[in-house]
Amino acid sequence: MNPQNHHSSTSTSTSAFSALAAYGWDADWADAFAPYAAEGLLPGRVVRVDRGQCDVVTADGTIRADTAFVTPHDPMRVLCTGDWAAVEPAGNPRYVRAYLPRRTAFVRSTSSKRSEGQILAANVDHAVVAVSCGADLDLGRIERFLALAWESGAQPVVVLTKADLVPDPVTRSYLVQDVETAAPGVPVLTVSAEQGDGLDTLAAVLGGGTSVLLGQSGAGKSTLANALLGTDVMDVQAVRDVDGKGRHTTTTRNLLALPGGGVLIDTPGLRGVGLWDAGSGVGQVFAEIEELAERCRFHDCAHESEPGCAVRAALEAGELPERRLESYRKLQRENQYIVAKTDARLRAEIRKEWKRKGAAGKAAMEAKRGRLR
Repeated sequence: MNPQNHHSSTSTSTSAFSALAAYGWDADWADAFAPYAAEGLLPGRVVRVDRGQCDVVTADGTIRADTAFVTPHDPMRVLCTGDWAAVEPAGNPRYVRAYLPRRTAFVRSTSSKRSEGQILAANVDHAVVAVSCGADLDLGRIERFLALAWESGAQPVVVLTKADLVPDPVTRSYLVQDVETAAPGVPVLTVSAEQGDGLDTLAAVLGGGTSVLLGQSGAGKSTLANALLGTDVMDVQAVRDVDGKGRHTTTTRNLLALPGGGVLIDTPGLRGVGLWDAGSGVGQVFAEIEELAERCRFHDCAHESEPGCAVRAALEAGELPERRLESYRKLQRENQYIVAKTDARLRAEIRKEWKRKGAAGKAAMEAKRGRLR
């Protein structure tokens, strides 16, 4: 590196620190960016991605950039909201030349038959799962979101929104307890964006990094984002009288700096939340079942009718809810299926297991018929 380039990269790093610190820029990102700074490229954080273009906040302000150089065939490697990008300092159009390796990535499976993953947000510290108090509590869906959150490397937080719709504190505490059983090790907060209750606590949790806001349409995400931002940045539509659900409002993922520190990525309402290679995430959501399974007599216990099954014993003793075990099995099966679609060896193992179970079931039926004769 010649002295002139060294001077320009140093000044770029200094200006980036002052301008981008509010967006999460730190010494480790600066070190990772050093090779691009030596080429004269500017660091910036992707705040929004459209087809073929993106908005990037840099030391020079927010610019519009072309993504032609970072649009690979692999959907897991396309540019995403939250990425740290290396942008050309000038030109029309200006191009994103590369992005830095991600620290974390929130991924779900797409609805395509090719079983591809879709990255919803990158470099996230907190995954905020918004659940409306005005709708029926779907613990299974919460567990699904939490599995993806744990798998991403982010710390999950469940926020029960629209708490003003449940004014009775006893009823509200029961809701919190129900969610806590489905979310071991996860903070569960109640917030009323309309009345401002609980916002300070949530803002304090989110103030130390990047947070992604997740949930179904109508969960109150845009209203919550506006309350945290202190301004009406996100569009909000009225709740339908028929079923108490909000309409789908946010259509893109947007990254916004919070006034009290930290940044927030708001996402569109997710109708489908498919698992994507989230085995360890499922394990964390159902930590108590995994711990019980370690005490089973057989290491490959299916927790059905095997002798010495600690999971079944906890179920029969009323220490483990049946719903939790069923949800655990469902998410494990789904995750195993999605992984098997891209892993030939595991696919063969699953087929072998299906054949073994089929043969065992057939033998049991024949033995039963023999006893009846």
